[in-house]
Amino acid sequence: MTTDWSTWQPRERANLCFVVRGPEVLLIHKKRGLGAGKINGPGGRLEPGETAVQAAVREVQEELCVTPLDPQKRGELHFQFADGYSLHCTVFVADGCEGEPVETEEAVPLWVRQDEIPFDRMWADDQHWLPGVLAGRSFRGFFEFDSDTMLAHRMEWLEEELPAS
Repeated sequence: MTTDWSTWQPRERANLCFVVRGPEVLLIHKKRGLGAGKINGPGGRLEPGETAVQAAVREVQEELCVTPLDPQKRGELHFQFADGYSLHCTVFVADGCEGEPVETEEAVPLWVRQDEIPFDRMWADDQHWLPGVLAGRSFRGFFEFDSDTMLAHRMEWLEEELPAS
């Protein structure tokens, strides 16, 4: 499988929002949907008429009952799956949140030290971009998967900030 990223179009759009509190980042154990059973950042698909940042705030509220503070766009993920599914995901980082996260039907909250992120329980692509994002870098990542197996990836680390979306 070789994706022509120059003409690629996603079937769906989604977001991830990583809430940072000092040396910790808020992750979730996902209970349902794409990636169920994995550790990830809170997030999900955009609803009609929503911007990526609006969807990121809504998803964190729905999944963990907290509101992320001032989420900043840090990256764009492009996923192509062997079964034909394609997804564009905007990555945000928020400096803290209002409230304390609680378990919901969708997710179990996990505050994790940034130097102890459990990459072995996450999607294979996360190890390629999440440390850089948490260090303040911006990026674009392109990933090909067959189910849970990453077949190929390419990273572009950016000098400039990404435009808001």
